[in-house]
Amino acid sequence: MDQLPPAIAVEELRKSFGELEAVRGVSFTVDTGEVFGFLGPNGAGKTTTINMLCTLARPTAGTARVAGHDVVGERDAVRRHIGLVFQDPTLDGYLTAEQNLRLHAGLYGVQRDLIEPRMRQVLEMVGLWERKDTVVATFSGGMRRRLEIARGFLHSPRVLFLDEPTIGLDPQTRSSIWRYIRELQEAENITIFMTTHYMDEAEFCDRIAIMDHGEIVALDAPESLKAQIGRDRVRIETGDDAAAIAALDEQWGVDAQVIDGAVSFQIEEGEAFVPQLFDRLGVAIRSVSVSRPTLDDVFMSFTGTTIRDAEESAASHRNRMAMRAMSGGRR
Repeated sequence: MDQLPPAIAVEELRKSFGELEAVRGVSFTVDTGEVFGFLGPNGAGKTTTINMLCTLARPTAGTARVAGHDVVGERDAVRRHIGLVFQDPTLDGYLTAEQNLRLHAGLYGVQRDLIEPRMRQVLEMVGLWERKDTVVATFSGGMRRRLEIARGFLHSPRVLFLDEPTIGLDPQTRSSIWRYIRELQEAENITIFMTTHYMDEAEFCDRIAIMDHGEIVALDAPESLKAQIGRDRVRIETGDDAAAIAALDEQWGVDAQVIDGAVSFQIEEGEAFVPQLFDRLGVAIRSVSVSRPTLDDVFMSFTGTTIRDAEESAASHRNRMAMRAMSGGRR
């Protein structure tokens, strides 16, 4: 059986805004029918990349093909074959769910006699058929996101782009939305390309690319990436964190840091290591926990920081730049 061509093929894609290089030569392919994720903090270049793939931004250099079409030379063809759920809400709150979908169907040229059955199909898949006549302004955040996802599937795209699809939603609602996305993807057999900075959300992907400062630093299936780490995460609450970090470095050569109020480090066979901590650390230990590698550990391994710290650093940098701009560039 012949292998299908990739749904997305990217080579040395770059995007600069003045002196700032937001995307720095990324290359990857996404298989047809795959759920592919970009994982990284806000400001890593994820949204800029998705904008180039969706023809909303022109690359500075490099090439990209989506559904077999070049994103620069065949923009209209690309747009006919993709769906897009933006990070920010784009529904018309004054219209009903059905009216929002009918408007979208008209924009994408869905055949008139197919609109009704197709609309019912996608609304039933996300559990909103009974609310089709309800004004969207009365929907909860989770319901609006489900409607946006149904709208993205309405015109039967070959590739659906989801930019931070569950941002701002609680974990339970995020999990429910991902159940709907998976059901839709399996029913439609389309390719899904998503961006996220939620570790639990990235677990839903067949493969993920970890992006940091505009570059892809790792790319593989979530379990394969975690297997590369191989070490357990140990967290200890102590009476003196600074002394504990110094002792870990001196006695075992372990690099530890305080994360979320506890001393955290990685080590092989963490459970077997715990008795040594109590015998030789020389600092009072209030509690200890051992966990298998997570995607957060993977991110730290490849970038040297947690995704939360990376976001805080990026936010601090943006604030400094904003203050400089407001002060006319004076330091």
